[in-house]
Amino acid sequence: MALCDQGYLCDVCGEEVETIDESDLYLRYVLGEVDPETLHVSKERHIRCNPALAQFIAAEGFEPVVAEGLFARSGLDPEFVAAEEARVTRGYLRLLELPGSGLPLTEYPLPEVRARWQDPAVTSAPETTR
Repeated sequence: MALCDQGYLCDVCGEEVETIDESDLYLRYVLGEVDPETLHVSKERHIRCNPALAQFIAAEGFEPVVAEGLFARSGLDPEFVAAEEARVTRGYLRLLELPGSGLPLTEYPLPEVRARWQDPAVTSAPETTR
């Protein structure tokens, strides 16, 4: 098979990331964690292969992911966990809307992310650091 016939391979498990709704890269792009200028050169992985982020998705149809170790939600501040769960779940639900939407790539991110990228002086809810 030609390289161009193959989808993006997960940097963690090596399997193909077949659809956008299982893409950690596009979830992080929607959340504003991946700059549009570096999207095309960033490594891909399945959402489930990034448990540090996936553990914050609380959406119907998404089987919960449990992260272990330093970044396990069980050891994090409850207010941070609630805020991350709201933010990441919102991003995931946005990701599910994208296939077939006809939106250009520049419109994939959440509205507050697009606003921040268009005008860095625009501030939204305080950002959390990792």
